Amino acid sequence: MPHVNADARTWERLVAAGAERRFHPDDVLLRQGDPASHVLILMAGRVKVLLSLPDGEVLLLAVRGPGELLGEIAVLGEDGRSATVIAVDACVTRVLPAERFRALLRSAGLEAELLRRAMRRIREGEVWRAETAALPAGPRVVRALVRLAVPGSDGPVDVGLGQSEIGQAVGLSRSMVAAELARLRERGIVTTARRRIVITDMPRLRALAETGHGPV
Repeated sequence: MPHVNADARTWERLVAAGAERRFHPDDVLLRQGDPASHVLILMAGRVKVLLSLPDGEVLLLAVRGPGELLGEIAVLGEDGRSATVIAVDACVTRVLPAERFRALLRSAGLEAELLRRAMRRIREGEVWRAETAALPAGPRVVRALVRLAVPGSDGPVDVGLGQSEIGQAVGLSRSMVAAELARLRERGIVTTARRRIVITDMPRLRALAETGHGPV
């Protein structure tokens, strides 16, 4: 199911135009600063998007799932990659050369829509980071879990991230994230293991996020 505003026929054209490429967990799909030579269509698996700052800090910006385009904004802007994309799971993608991708978008009239979508995502990310920076640790962690979890079945949701990565998303130390996860675990909302966080009660987690309260 595409996450861009393209009809099924256009999406099928994009997929058919690409060559399959598979990635293992922790493989780098796109690297910050590299030339934008191609676009990836994520068919299966999840990826995380990381931004490296000049001072060496790394920010976790997002987690993306099947049906997403990866690297399209740099291709449309004919600029270098703005972030690094790393596989969380084993991923199946389709690779489209930049010129072929741009030509298909022009023929479908989707260039402007994709640029608007990119700007919305940037604004949403800025608002989210500003909101979380003003919150205590508990609500920060709760909102990060809701935002970063890729929807799947109605059952438990494996976030696919560890405590350090959640900390990268909300500006908290690993120990602070661990303490908040322990409180959520005591309430039966999550389970945790080494580099693994599973949301077992998404409705309750969403309710906490909406009220602005974290675990107490």
